[in-house]
Amino acid sequence: MNISNATSIAFHDYHPKPADFFVEVIDGLLHRPRSIPPKFFYNERGSQLFEQITGLPEYYLTRTEQAILEKNAEEIARIVGRNCLLIEPGSGNCEKVRLLLDALQPQTYVPMDISRDHLRKAAINLSADYPWLDVHASCIDFTQPLDLSFCPPDSQRVAFFPGSSIGNFEPDSATRFLAQVADVVGPGGGMLIGVDLKKDRCILDAAYNDTTGVTAQFNLNLLQRINSELNADFDLNHFTHHAFYNEHKGRIEMHLISQLRQAVHIEQHTIEFAKGESIHTENSYKYTIEEFQALAIRAGFVPVYLWTDADALFSVQYFEIPAC
Repeated sequence: MNISNATSIAFHDYHPKPADFFVEVIDGLLHRPRSIPPKFFYNERGSQLFEQITGLPEYYLTRTEQAILEKNAEEIARIVGRNCLLIEPGSGNCEKVRLLLDALQPQTYVPMDISRDHLRKAAINLSADYPWLDVHASCIDFTQPLDLSFCPPDSQRVAFFPGSSIGNFEPDSATRFLAQVADVVGPGGGMLIGVDLKKDRCILDAAYNDTTGVTAQFNLNLLQRINSELNADFDLNHFTHHAFYNEHKGRIEMHLISQLRQAVHIEQHTIEFAKGESIHTENSYKYTIEEFQALAIRAGFVPVYLWTDADALFSVQYFEIPAC
């Protein structure tokens, strides 16, 4: 582990193993039903398109969660407790945590991300705006062991996981992830998490099928990335975006549908698509409050408090691990 310091910032590099784009894409496309992991959406263009999605009128998630955090920051701080050690897996640009820092006043903030350059930039920008904050930026895959020896042993650890990213996990994987979070925060620790709620399917379908077509571009950009980086020959005009709410499974599904019988080449591999065949690119699970609490309880957490908007579209939920 390498550590470098700059005023109130420390960088911890755990050298996470990068995903093998080629291996995972080929594995997903050669098996039926065909799929591509959604983590590969986020090249530079994909990240730009997702940023546009978060501002669309149909896409309620980002603005609703932001409003919940802004409105309830003081109450969140009172219930969670000030002066905690705040850990954020998949911290990205560290923007959402800014909504809580003034109220929460954590003793230490630990943003965690696998993108080394983005993590460093985000930590530097955050530290410039919050010079009082002790930042320990950790380049790490959350499944790796995390060394928190730089923190006082008696500090309360709280994980912050906004954005409803938990919905992208299959339920069993979500339970395992939350159990890992429980291990990191330990007895007496907590978790503040954003969870998208089940609602009228018309609202859900619209959120992933915007009228301007940005979500379709976002989905199709995955094929463009494969063309650019893996020298494939997907014809983007021969695939269409398809997203719908699967009520039985409680999830939004995103697919790319082949519009005709066709063959696609990726290096030495030839992949034959039938007309109407899909590539499954993402799931986004939605939960009732009771369903998600049951999932968190299985991981070792106890529900403490939750906040929703007036229309119960989205929730921010706080859980704790019982103290020994």
